[in-house]
This record gives sequence, structure tokens and C-alpha cells, in this order.
Amino acid sequence: MNNEKHTEHMEPKINIQIRETQPEDYNDIIQVEYDAFGGREDVVGLVKDLLADETSEPRISLMAFYQDKPIGHILFTKAYFSEGNNQILLHILAPLAVIPEFQNKGVGGLLIKEGIKRLKMIGSKLVFVLGHADYYPRHGFIPNAAPMGYPAPYPIPAQYDNCWMVQPLSENGLNVGKGKIGCAKAMDAPEHWTDDEHPA
Repeated sequence: MNNEKHTEHMEPKINIQIRETQPEDYNDIIQVEYDAFGGREDVVGLVKDLLADETSEPRISLMAFYQDKPIGHILFTKAYFSEGNNQILLHILAPLAVIPEFQNKGVGGLLIKEGIKRLKMIGSKLVFVLGHADYYPRHGFIPNAAPMGYPAPYPIPAQYDNCWMVQPLSENGLNVGKGKIGCAKAMDAPEHWTDDEHPA
């Protein structure tokens, strides 16, 4: 889930601040998601559910600000191998949201970069995303993760195979185990993985 346009590829020329969200940021998070995704209640509802879901922890939730105005939000939630005993810390990026007037200014890229940095700090080994296949590779994601040994929690329509992506976060690269990916309970429903509107 990503509402950034495909053309974003450079560092912002404006001064953006990014910090971890706090409980008092909840209303701002929801407003950013609502504005960024054109009022899509399914995306807003998923964010609400993930923020309240203990199975999504440890999660990383970051907000971008411009002159104290909330303009972007990114959420990484816990993932895992759904079978076997090789349980290492994994994460899924969903969603990435930037309000319309700040899209195409590099804000999404900054949020991804800071999120990746923090995932590495807590020892996460892999991060996955279901998103635009020509956007996320610019930020280190490798398209079509399923043949590499990482099937998504639910089947993804064939035309979106390249949209299920992985990024290694440790010096071991992809040599940290393989397996079908499990996700937080709030995201564990087919509609979050077969939505024809995302990726697009």
C-alpha cells in the first residue's frame, strides 16, 4: 500500500522532520492516512487495527512533518515464517502515506530510509512490501519475493507478482531462512492481499 507517485526519486528540497509517533499523534496519523488515500476507509481501518494489534509488535510507526504539519506516515509491523521453528524478526511495510500536496517531493523515500535504519537497529532481518513495482526497488526492495522462497500470506494475483517484494536488512542478506510469510492478525485477511486497487 503506497500512495506515492511513480516519479518520486529524489531527496526533498524542503526541510522535513521525521520522528517516531506517540499515542498523542493518533488523530494526526489517521488524518494523514485519510487524506493520502482519498478517504479510503479500508486503508484507514487497517491502520487503526494495526496500531491496536499486539501481534503487530514490535512495530515502527514514523511521521513526517513540514513546519510542524504532519504530512506523511509509514508503518512497519511484525511478520514471521508461518511454518517451522526458524523464527527470526521480520517486518512488513504497510502502508506508506503522504498527503497529496507533498507527494513527488521525496517524502516517502525519507520515511522508508529512516524506517529501514530503525528496523536494522532492532534486529529485523527482512522487510516485505506489497506495492508499486517501479517505486520500491528504488529504495532497496527486490521484486517477486515468492520465487525467492517468501510466498505472501495470501495468494497475490499473477499480474502483481513483481509487487510482492523483499529487502534484506542484515549482512547475511537473504540467507536467514525461507518460508511462507505470516503477518499481524489485523492484516491476516485475503482482502488485504488481493485488492485490485493496490498495487496499481
